[in-house]
Amino acid sequence: PSLVLRYELLPASYLLLLLILFVLPTGSFRWLGSLSNGAYKLSHTGRYRTLAVLKRVSVGGLAEPQDGRFGDILMADVLTSYAKVLGDLFVALCMFFASGKSSTGMPDRGCGGRVLVPLIIAVPSVIRLRQCLIEFLRVRESNRKMGDDPTRGWGGQHLANAAKYASAFPVIILSALQREKMARGDWIGEVGLYRLWVFSVFLNSLYSFYWDVAKDWDLTLFSSENERSDPEHAWGLRRILYFRNPIFYYFVIGLDLVLRCTWSLKLSPHLDHFNDLEGGIFTIEVLEVFRRWVWVFFRVEAEWLRNNRGPAPDDVLLGDIHRRDDEDRID
Repeated sequence: PSLVLRYELLPASYLLLLLILFVLPTGSFRWLGSLSNGAYKLSHTGRYRTLAVLKRVSVGGLAEPQDGRFGDILMADVLTSYAKVLGDLFVALCMFFASGKSSTGMPDRGCGGRVLVPLIIAVPSVIRLRQCLIEFLRVRESNRKMGDDPTRGWGGQHLANAAKYASAFPVIILSALQREKMARGDWIGEVGLYRLWVFSVFLNSLYSFYWDVAKDWDLTLFSSENERSDPEHAWGLRRILYFRNPIFYYFVIGLDLVLRCTWSLKLSPHLDHFNDLEGGIFTIEVLEVFRRWVWVFFRVEAEWLRNNRGPAPDDVLLGDIHRRDDEDRID
């Protein structure tokens, strides 16, 4: 353990090196490729596109359908799963530069102040919230120019989606308030605060689970009884399934519910003793990344069906993504 604390510079240097390799222009490595006959030539197209999307979504931006709107949505949704990771990364960097602390030691979640970390955790949800509002305003503007058309919808689904991301804010705020009270030894109103936190957790988890199944994956589990029990498809699913075995979908639905709740509990100050155990918080974060990885497969499947079988009204479409590398480059 003493050596781990002593050589804390090694993991920090590794992260810095990865960041440099990711953001530097491709031209910076041409000399390396010429020396090795191209063996070390780094892929630049994917990096440019990723950086372009990150630059756009970092301020809550959203591309038009023909410029890759669906990719922006996927990227921002993935960032919400990394919210806790970003918060812990900030804590590690803070401890690295703080005197008397070590980034490889026991986490000090008070490092850098008790407000900044919750704000960092909330940033991905703020990004998706703004994207949903942009979509809503686009629908309203389109209806204003082209006239109201019931088949296009009025944008209500985007507002409902925005409410889902807004439901994460009470969980973050109440978690920070509970941790502050516990740090000061102030237990006044602690029971009521904890009950509010539990209510917010279940609201956010269940709302997000409903949206995953009903809206992102277009399954009929929460639809009317007639639609849910339609004989043309397995109960609670849909008629066209890319994965043939319905049991696979039921398993993923159950997995999504369990891991949704687990990921919300990550912010509980009452679980800090678990988070401080070796591998405790790492296990929770890996499970969330795995859940999001599975979620992406079914989200892309649903998007493909919408584009090839017809979209649902008032929905977000993949659109035609033009591969224009020059426009994606970051100045």
